[in-house]
Amino acid sequence: MAKLYLVPTPIGNLEDITLRALRVLKEADLILAEDTRNSGKLLKHFDISTQMHSHHVHNEHKTVDSIVQRIKNGETIALISDAGTPAISDPGFLLVRACVEAGVEVDCLPGATAFVPALVNSGLPNDKFIFEGFLPVKKGRQTRLKILAEETRTMVFYESPHKLLKTLTHFTEYFGAERQASVSREITKLHEETIRGTIAAVLQHYSNKPPKGEIVVIVEGKK
Repeated sequence: MAKLYLVPTPIGNLEDITLRALRVLKEADLILAEDTRNSGKLLKHFDISTQMHSHHVHNEHKTVDSIVQRIKNGETIALISDAGTPAISDPGFLLVRACVEAGVEVDCLPGATAFVPALVNSGLPNDKFIFEGFLPVKKGRQTRLKILAEETRTMVFYESPHKLLKTLTHFTEYFGAERQASVSREITKLHEETIRGTIAAVLQHYSNKPPKGEIVVIVEGKK
């Protein structure tokens, strides 16, 4: 039966793709990729020749209806992002919502997601947590931080390397310098590392050693 598959792809180590994901990508009529050049390397590595179309934040509003119609007409379509699970801080939500509203079946495969190993590795409570993804860059950032200052659950953030110091500085201001935190970088890749300690200590570490790569920040909730 035609459906939409959301297929997680490795966030670093290519061995982290599942056998089921490989089968779905090979059998699908079309793969929607955030960046076809990047995903093309992955597909070539696994000898997958399925046709690809671009599906990213700049065109997803325009293409959703036509994709839904293609699935309704009998095509099976797989959606992938550059790395990790689609729709987690990546395109995907709009298409899933449109499929659900149109009665089209959606199947999300389990697989790689950066924040899960970062959270487990942090040593901070993970029985209850809140995923914030990327904080607002400008508008709404201060308001959001004021709200999160009262959050009692462990908090999970994504951040780019060139904004990490600024974000950690804001965390010291709004959460307190002694709040516990963990920064995981380059998860599953050759130079993977996790730095744990107070926010102040982690900030000092990366002030002396500028960060590189994909970053997940875990912050202790208010006690």
